[in-house]
Amino acid sequence: MRSPPLDPPLRTPTPRTAAVTAAVLAVPSVLLLLLVVFSWRPLLTLDGGIARTTHRWAVDEPGATRVFRVLTDWVWDPWTMRALGALVVLRLVRRRSAWWPALWVTAACVLGTVAQQSLKAAVGRVRPVWPDPVDSAHYAAFPSGHAMTATVVCGLLLWLLQLYGAGRALRRTALALAVVCVVGAGLTRVWLGVHWPSDVLGGWLLGALVVALAVMTHERLFGSERT
Repeated sequence: MRSPPLDPPLRTPTPRTAAVTAAVLAVPSVLLLLLVVFSWRPLLTLDGGIARTTHRWAVDEPGATRVFRVLTDWVWDPWTMRALGALVVLRLVRRRSAWWPALWVTAACVLGTVAQQSLKAAVGRVRPVWPDPVDSAHYAAFPSGHAMTATVVCGLLLWLLQLYGAGRALRRTALALAVVCVVGAGLTRVWLGVHWPSDVLGGWLLGALVVALAVMTHERLFGSERT
């Protein structure tokens, strides 16, 4: 079945709107980062309580845990999400010769990955450790790579749909799928016991911040060309 056609560029956020969004996202992102770095006790207590509860559920519900492992390893894995972004970029270049938006999405995804890995190395937060683990993961915990990558890729793809005037039905369907992917990518990591809840929250916030900054800079540089 053919996908609905995309119209020429129509409506996009103004540079001011994107800048305000980025500023609003930056505040909780930096605050959460500081709380994690300085091991704020109330946050650690909340993280520990939620993590112990979800890990107990994961052990008691092996069927759900197997499903979540498949989802996190194959559907919402960062490389799967990046591959989705790459397919959209190739489609833009092949069918519309939209080099700048394609390059912009690529650069934002790359910079988001660099920021994510740099923060993991700098913060060096230890992942949860269980006597009866149901899954394992590598590298440091904060921020969650699954949550951040899903947020960056889905956020940028939603922006592209708006940039090229996609129909309302397509945008709503894409938004619903994006919410499922972003939320699911984060919550499964907590369920499987490989991330603290604040790792996932940090991934969501920082991923949204990367998207807002990418949109803001794109609109400042190229927005006037469409008016």
